[in-house]
Amino acid sequence: MVKKIAFVLIAISTISLAFTLTPHQPPQNGFAVVELFTSEGCSSCPPADALIARIAKESKEKPVYILAYHVDYWDRLGWKDSFSSARFSQRQNQYANWLHLNSVYTPQIVVNGTQEFIGSQEKTLRNALQHALVQTASNGLEIAIEKQTDGNISLSYQTSQQIQSENLVVAIVIPNATNKIERGENKGKTLSHIQIVSSFETFNLNRKEKGVVNLASDKIKNDSELIAFLQNVKTGKITAAAKRPFKLPG
Repeated sequence: MVKKIAFVLIAISTISLAFTLTPHQPPQNGFAVVELFTSEGCSSCPPADALIARIAKESKEKPVYILAYHVDYWDRLGWKDSFSSARFSQRQNQYANWLHLNSVYTPQIVVNGTQEFIGSQEKTLRNALQHALVQTASNGLEIAIEKQTDGNISLSYQTSQQIQSENLVVAIVIPNATNKIERGENKGKTLSHIQIVSSFETFNLNRKEKGVVNLASDKIKNDSELIAFLQNVKTGKITAAAKRPFKLPG
């Protein structure tokens, strides 16, 4: 009789413990955020652009999020990249700080904020993706467009676990484009690009697991994509990601 009572008490304690320790959703499956830093003025960059295009085509059904930032420090060397921005160069320099690098370069790929390598190294990229996709994510992220006008997007977010030291980064991404290059190292070539970041914003969530953020959308093109991810402010590690197609109103 004593053994039966003890067994019941243990079972009740186990059930109670389960409810007290798991107030949030279970951990998410692995994912990969692939950030390419590139430039139309760099002769080494077209192979990296072509590589991420192949990866994007192969990964349509997988949680792989590709963002191509066109840096601006090549613009003074013969050809101004129409997709370039000083903010993208600043983001690359932030990665140099996070990853303890002595300098920046193109083409460079960073996966999930923690691993970097030359952007045309296909084997290295595929290995990084394979590793990232089998990991258990430490958080989950869902986003939804609540309201949009010609100049503003209200985006709601919800995480599956508690926020610690993460910011929310939201990028507006153009799916594809081509440019004929008239000067510089790629003179005479017509270059194709995918997943071009047109702008991005970083939001301090103040440890709030859900809420609404506002994005300026005055320069957005139709059929773009919103890619959002949680990124640790101290290490650069990305802990969750999500995406949402976007269309202009009207």
